[in-house]
Amino acid sequence: MARLKYYGHACWSLQQGNTNVLIDPFLSDNPWTKGIPTDLRPTAIFLTHGHSDHLGDAIAIAKQSGAPVLAMVELADYCQEQGAKSIDGNFGGVVKFDFGWAKFVPAWHSSTWAPPGGALRSTTPNGFVIRFFDQTFYHAGDTGLFYDMKLIGEINPIDVALLPIGGHYTMGVEDAVRAVELLTPKLVIPMHYSTWPPIEQDPEEFKRLVESKTAAKCVVVKPGAEWDVPANL
Repeated sequence: MARLKYYGHACWSLQQGNTNVLIDPFLSDNPWTKGIPTDLRPTAIFLTHGHSDHLGDAIAIAKQSGAPVLAMVELADYCQEQGAKSIDGNFGGVVKFDFGWAKFVPAWHSSTWAPPGGALRSTTPNGFVIRFFDQTFYHAGDTGLFYDMKLIGEINPIDVALLPIGGHYTMGVEDAVRAVELLTPKLVIPMHYSTWPPIEQDPEEFKRLVESKTAAKCVVVKPGAEWDVPANL
């Protein structure tokens, strides 16, 4: 059985047995966590883009754990330059793992970062469709609503979708509900909200709208909490 742990913002771990995929590990400066958990043992680290609230502590964790960082080419190259193992990819690319695979899919956002003392660097942001053992997960990354979400859900039917709802920098609640209509996942979980005042949102209102307007179920996982994904959704 897969287990999701939510560290707040867009940071999740996806665990089953000894496999632990850590996504967007913004931890040290994350108001929900304020530090890297001492029991964190990722076997792989996935990055959706280079903003500091997503790249976060990925390089330090990768160097400490030996876990490779999966990211778009330019960001993967940067992580490699900083001493982390990395796996690069690009849109449409599928990277295989022992647990299944991860596919790079579009996200409508921006992606820049500035190394200490270095020039501003950039790449294209992405989301991931992740086949994790017997279930399919979609981590949208930071994104606005776009109609090709329909194609993402048609090609790889989604069991669990992790969607931003904060607004201001990403989709807000209403657009995220529309995204659920396009993606048609079995279950959706909100993320990227209420970390700071500009993205304050009520996840329970999102849940109410999802379950009244779509066929999907919605589960609100609070920061710091874990949720066991049912084998049969």
